Amino acid sequence: MPPVVTALRRFPNPRLTGIGAGLFAALTMFVLACLDRLLFDSSELVYGLLFLPVSALTALWVRPADLVTAPISVPIAFAVGVFPISGGSSGFGGQTMALVTALAVHAGWLYGGTLIAGLIASVRKVRHMRARRRYLAPQGRTGEGAAGGKARRPVARGPQKVAGAGGRAGGPTERPRADGPAERPRASR
Repeated sequence: MPPVVTALRRFPNPRLTGIGAGLFAALTMFVLACLDRLLFDSSELVYGLLFLPVSALTALWVRPADLVTAPISVPIAFAVGVFPISGGSSGFGGQTMALVTALAVHAGWLYGGTLIAGLIASVRKVRHMRARRRYLAPQGRTGEGAAGGKARRPVARGPQKVAGAGGRAGGPTERPRADGPAERPRASR
């Protein structure tokens, strides 16, 4: 096995929930933005370059059931992290305008990171679906439908009430009500 593959296998492989992946991305971007402000004087290039691997790690570490959350949580994490480096004057209005301006100026990085997270999540989802299909195929199941992957068969219903005076034959049948269970016909005494 090549040494690069061996080194990559030593990295952690956590499976985060959707909320956990979002918190990981947001906290990581906030800490990186604070470090960027201290070390690189709020460099947009450094922040954007650091955002791309965080986006990839978020999409790689989210569990398969929550893959759809990766491309959603990454832009939120970008907005959380851009707050320390956005600058702005004192006051709520000045900070808000600086944040909106920074998001508009850094839209390329934002779209790039979101695209990376979306592509990784999509590839992982397709691979997961293929592996599931390969696993279920020898068992004779397709994975679709309910109750163990088998298709449901239609259930035969009992006789329906006939509408009209005296229950004339050929009249329209009553349908079960949508707000409750269907009524069963009572036996005559």
